[in-house]
Amino acid sequence: MTAAATVSRGRMPPDKAWQPLRVLTFYRVILAGLLSVLFFTLREHDPFNVALPGLFSTTLLSYLVFSLIVGFATRMHWPSYEVQALLQILADIGAIALLMHATGGVTSAFTALLVIAVATGALVLPGRLAYLFAAVATLAILFETGLANLSETSAGAGTITRAGLMGAVLFATAALAQVLVLRVRESESLARQRGIDLANLQQLNQYVIQQLQSGVLVVDADHQVRLANDTARQLLKLDSGSNARLEQVMPELARQLELWQRDSTWQPEPVQSPVTGSALLPRISRVATAQGSGALIFLEDSARLARQTQQLKLASLGRLTASIAHEIRNPLGAISHAAQLLAESEQLNPGDRRLTEIIGNHTRRLNSVIENVLQLSRRSASRPQALELAQWLRQFRDELVESEHLAAERLSIDVEPDDISIEVDAGHLHQLLTNLCQNAFRHAGEAGTVILQARRNDAGIVRLDVTDNGPGIEPAVAEQMFEPFFTTAGSGTGLGLYIARELCEINRASLTYHPVTGGGSCFRMQFAVEPNV
Repeated sequence: MTAAATVSRGRMPPDKAWQPLRVLTFYRVILAGLLSVLFFTLREHDPFNVALPGLFSTTLLSYLVFSLIVGFATRMHWPSYEVQALLQILADIGAIALLMHATGGVTSAFTALLVIAVATGALVLPGRLAYLFAAVATLAILFETGLANLSETSAGAGTITRAGLMGAVLFATAALAQVLVLRVRESESLARQRGIDLANLQQLNQYVIQQLQSGVLVVDADHQVRLANDTARQLLKLDSGSNARLEQVMPELARQLELWQRDSTWQPEPVQSPVTGSALLPRISRVATAQGSGALIFLEDSARLARQTQQLKLASLGRLTASIAHEIRNPLGAISHAAQLLAESEQLNPGDRRLTEIIGNHTRRLNSVIENVLQLSRRSASRPQALELAQWLRQFRDELVESEHLAAERLSIDVEPDDISIEVDAGHLHQLLTNLCQNAFRHAGEAGTVILQARRNDAGIVRLDVTDNGPGIEPAVAEQMFEPFFTTAGSGTGLGLYIARELCEINRASLTYHPVTGGGSCFRMQFAVEPNV
């Protein structure tokens, strides 16, 4: 919107709206100063064909002083824009008319400056005032021509004709300038609307990118991070507004980017997040930047994908266990009840009684399998809460020692630092630690010991190890022991470790096995860092 349009609505225009008037004052100072220098330095040569030197010099000096004064007034924004613009244009017309009169009238070269004055007036004050300036300038020319015709040096009717033609030119100039102003205002309005649309679209794009659950990175040809959404900053521990190089943020990802740039068919491998510790699955695409060919990197958190997979698993297991409950549990209960009744008979010989014991043992084992599967399908969603790990582990140790009738020295706790806190579902953590500790004591033997050791690294990742001094686990067994229904024990169901890993995953943690040098087993839980940490 132009300054005049703003003024016409009765509002003081902003500083930027005064720009046309400031440009006009700058032009006026340069014009008046240049004319003064030329006139007074080349006075003997009379470059302007001055007929009235006194009038010309007085008008020129007055015009220069006026130009300097209105220049400061425009900077001060006082008086108002409309008043200043009106006075300045009228003063321009008056001064130029006097200079014309002093240099030969309508035939003077200064007549062209009137056209510029009228055009300028139409630009700074568009609307009907543009025709007012044209009318004032035409009257000034006619008045000057009339005065000239009264003098002895009158040029006659030809001068009047030139004055009339000049008036027509001035009105045509005002009309053309008005059309130009209308076009400019339409262009400004369209540009402003397009700018608003682009700003809204940019804001929408930024919102969509920031809300993506996948991390988004844009790096230039020099591997400098140019853009990263909130998810990527959390996964890579990037500061807001940081433009660090990718090698500094994640060297392994930078190495894979270089491999992909050499061979675009190469498939990137998972990398470990320095914050959550979970595996990140990168996807790379080429993107053009001002610095050259860059790359767009999407980072998928494997933990999030695992949670989504877990939800699908639970839905499938829910349907499966419902079928199992109807198809197996009822006949299994009947078999178990019949075996109990048969075992109570006094006419059974020892061989038949042994058979009833076998039936009872296997029905109880099958019922345990059903209970574990039902536990998976019925398990509630994780309700994480902040736990002071050292205090919670001490309480857990006391409960486990009492319930399993263990010697207190067989289960020890090592937490460093003592103020470690994690976000986890306390019930899930109790269940999986109970499972791991029971397995550890069972495989370590009567003299076996278990250590619950917790550590926190510089990135804030908490690691909880369940370590025993037993014989360890064979590598071939370790590769399969987290699979459902895999067991090496004759009485086991093969679901304990599988359930433990599932409990970890829904709590944004991981469970892995690490052999201990010299014998023993270590099951390591690694908990993700929360975004506000």
